Amino acid sequence: MEHEPAFTYPQLLRQMEIIDGKLVASHTLDSVKAEIIALGGLPPCVAFVRVGEDPASVFYVGSKQKAASRVGIESRLFVFPESITEAQLLHEVAQLNADPTVHGILVQSPLPKTISEQRIFDAIHPDKDVDGLNSLNQGLLCQEDERAFIPCTPLGVLELLAYYKVPTAGAHAVVVGRSVLVGKPAALLLMQKKSTANATVTLCHSRTTDLGYHTRQADILIAAIGRANTIRADMVKPGAVVIDVGINRLPDPKETKGYRIVGDVAFDEVSPICSRITPVPGGVGLMTVAMLMKNTLKAWKRSRGI
Repeated sequence: MEHEPAFTYPQLLRQMEIIDGKLVASHTLDSVKAEIIALGGLPPCVAFVRVGEDPASVFYVGSKQKAASRVGIESRLFVFPESITEAQLLHEVAQLNADPTVHGILVQSPLPKTISEQRIFDAIHPDKDVDGLNSLNQGLLCQEDERAFIPCTPLGVLELLAYYKVPTAGAHAVVVGRSVLVGKPAALLLMQKKSTANATVTLCHSRTTDLGYHTRQADILIAAIGRANTIRADMVKPGAVVIDVGINRLPDPKETKGYRIVGDVAFDEVSPICSRITPVPGGVGLMTVAMLMKNTLKAWKRSRGI
């Protein structure tokens, strides 16, 4: 008897499709808003802490505040000068920890080099750590504990894969980048014993020898290395799903702002080869903000014993 050919991942996903982060983020925000309305009572509150006037930080915090307003979450912004000491910033975080009307706290990075970011993240109460960067929450993630607050960007990546019904169980996922913000938690999420995970994961980084060899093995390729156009066409397996986490500014005199935003993936080269791909902008970045709102909802519900 003639047997059917063995399943291969690219056979399942033949047509290239853009993964629309704007669409999925909008659905997520609508869901968060609906749940807040349904539960009633005093609304959730998230506190944003920004040190200095870095333009990127100002932009990112502003976009998070807009999303909070859209879903009915109160946001409070605390801005401090770059001259603030680590001890002073720790004191400010302690004040927010003690405030029962604040359900989530996010300290925007980067911080001045005189301040240890991890010390600040660890000072945030784990139940208010909506950015998921406290060491306790990272440990809970390793243990697959549902109490963990998960960093927003990798959580958004998993949400995109689930929304587009990308099969992860048994798939080979390659994550390029080992940061505690994206790469490491993304790898941990993909290898969890869940129907939305169960992938075999390879974690690569800037020191990986022959990076292209590893990325060509990926059914799901997540690029989070922070270098513009690192992933080229010859580094991607035909039919792979490509998630581009990178946000990089490249000088471009044709643009009004004098630069353009590109990802870690050379989109024009890779998109004809893969089955699905996230654009930059319009992909993962929007999901990061949406997941922050979802985490704030979770913190608010926890404070109410829900």
